[in-house]
Amino acid sequence: MKRRQFIQQTSASAALVTVGGFGLSSFSTAEKSKKITILHTNDVHSHIDPFGPEDGRNPNQGGVARRASLIDSIRQENPNTLLLDAGDIFQGTPYFNYYGGELEFKLMSMLKYDGATIGNHDFDNGIDGLFAQLPHAKFDFISANYDFSNTIMDGLAKPYKTFTKNGIKIGVFGLGIELAGLVDKNMYKETVYLDPIEITQDMTRILKEDEKCDLIICLSHMGYNYKNNPEKISDLVLASKSKNIDLIIGGHTHTFLSKPTIVKNSLGKNMLVNQVGCYGINLGKIDFYFDKEKNVTSEGNSIIV
Repeated sequence: MKRRQFIQQTSASAALVTVGGFGLSSFSTAEKSKKITILHTNDVHSHIDPFGPEDGRNPNQGGVARRASLIDSIRQENPNTLLLDAGDIFQGTPYFNYYGGELEFKLMSMLKYDGATIGNHDFDNGIDGLFAQLPHAKFDFISANYDFSNTIMDGLAKPYKTFTKNGIKIGVFGLGIELAGLVDKNMYKETVYLDPIEITQDMTRILKEDEKCDLIICLSHMGYNYKNNPEKISDLVLASKSKNIDLIIGGHTHTFLSKPTIVKNSLGKNMLVNQVGCYGINLGKIDFYFDKEKNVTSEGNSIIV
C-alpha cells in the first residue's frame, strides 16, 4: 500500500504514552532513539476472506491478503517489527471445518508471525487436532500457564520467547483463560491450568532479571475486562496486580479499542493494554521508542484492514 493510503486507513490518531516512568524529555535527539514496532491480532476465528460489500457491520473489511499488504508496508518502514497473535485462531468459517486449521497456520506462516498464544477455541478439534496442525505453523506458540506435560502437546509450547531487534531485547510470555467450564474436558484432556497471577510473577522476574529484557509483552487470551465479575482475572486486573510488563496484548472478549488503555501497575507506573476486536478487521500497531539509556515511551493505535 502507498504510505498516503496507509495513513488514511489509520482509524485513530496515536497518543504518546510514557511507559515505566520515562517521557520524551529523556531523548537528547530523535535520531538517537530506537523504534520497535509491535503488530498484533486476536480472535481472527478462521476469517481468511474479507467481509463482502453487503455485510451490514463490517463491509469490505478484513481479509488475510489485505492484512499482509499492511504488514508488509509497516515492515518496510521499520524492519524492527514483531507480529504477534493473542489466540482463537481457529473456528468461525468453513475453512476451519474443512481444513482443521491447516490453512490458518500456513497463512500466518506466510505473513511471518513471530509468535502466538493459545485460545480456548484452538481446542475445538481437541488437543490432538491442534497438535496435528503444528507442522504447518512456522512460528512459536507461547503459553506459560497451560501445563501440557501429561499431553501430546508436551514441550511444544514455550512459556516465553525472547527477540532482539536493533539491540533491544524483547521478552514475550503467554497466558490462557481457564478451560474448565468453557471447553469440554475431552477436548483439552490433561492440560492443567496454572494461576496467571503467580505465573506472571515468575515470567516477569525471569524476563527482567535473568534474561535482561528491555521490553516485556504478555500475550493474553484471558479477556479485557469483566464488568459483571470484577474479581475474575482479566487483562486490566492482571495489569494492576503485576509489574515490569510494558504491554498486554489481549484476546477472548472481542474488545475493540481504538488505542491502548493506559493502566497503572502495582508500582504505580504506566503500562499498556490493547485488543483489536476480532475477525481480522483491525491490526494493532504500537511503537516503542528507546533513548540511549533505554528509557521508553510509546504510541499506539488500531488500523482498519
